[in-house]
Amino acid sequence: MEPVIFYGVPSGCSLASVIASEWLGQPYHLVRIEMMDKWPEQFAQVNPRMKTPAMLTANGDSLTESLAILQHIGQRGVAQGLGFVPGTPDADRLASMLSYLVTDLFAAFAPLWKLYDAGIDDPSVKAVLRKYGEDSVRTEYAYLDKLLDGREWLLGGASPTVADAYLFAIGRWAEYHQVLSLEDGYPNVARYMRKLAQDPAVRFALDIEKSGEARSSGGFRGHLSIAQLDMPKPSFTSARTAA
Repeated sequence: MEPVIFYGVPSGCSLASVIASEWLGQPYHLVRIEMMDKWPEQFAQVNPRMKTPAMLTANGDSLTESLAILQHIGQRGVAQGLGFVPGTPDADRLASMLSYLVTDLFAAFAPLWKLYDAGIDDPSVKAVLRKYGEDSVRTEYAYLDKLLDGREWLLGGASPTVADAYLFAIGRWAEYHQVLSLEDGYPNVARYMRKLAQDPAVRFALDIEKSGEARSSGGFRGHLSIAQLDMPKPSFTSARTAA
C-alpha cells in the first residue's frame, strides 16, 4: 500500500509530515482530522492516544509521533538529503536536532497551548502561564537565531532535512500566539521562515491545511476517509509505543 499521513488542523505540528512527504516525492495519501470537531472513533486504531500526526506505513503498520514519522521519511529520503544512513555522524546530528525540536522547542509552547485549549478563566493562572510560555519561547528562538547565523538550513548542509520541515511547522506558532515578531530581534529565523514559506512543498502543505485542496509537486495521491482504509488492529504493543 501507499503510505497514509493523518494530519490535524488547524495549525498542527503534523504539517511537518506533509512537507517532508512532499519533499520525498514518493506516492502517499492524506487523511484530514479536524481537531476542533469530534474525532473519528476509528482513528484510535491508528493512534490510541487520539493525536496527530500518525502514519500508516507502506507495510500497513501504524506509526505515531512526529519524531518517529520524520525519521521514517528521512530514512526513505537519504538520496534526497532528507535523512542519512543510520549509524553515521550525520544521522546522529539529525537525531539530535529532531530531539531538540520535539522536546525543548515544542515544550516551550506548552503553556500557551494550555491557555488556548483548556479555557482557563483564572486571571492569575493565565498570567503565570502566559509569562512562562513567552519567556520559554523567546529563549529558544534566541538559540535558533544564533544557530541559523550563516546557515541556510538547520544542519548547515546544502539542502533541507526533515528537521527543517518540523521547525517550519512549529516555528510559525510564535506569531500565531503573538509572542514575538520574528523581524524584530530574530533576523536569521525570520529569513529562514520567509525562504521556507516560498518552497513549493511548504506552500502545498499550508494550502492543504487551510482548505484541504492544493496542487502537489510531489507524490500526493489524494485524500482518503478513514472508512476507506484497512485499519490496523489495536494491540497492547501499539498502545505502548504511542506514548
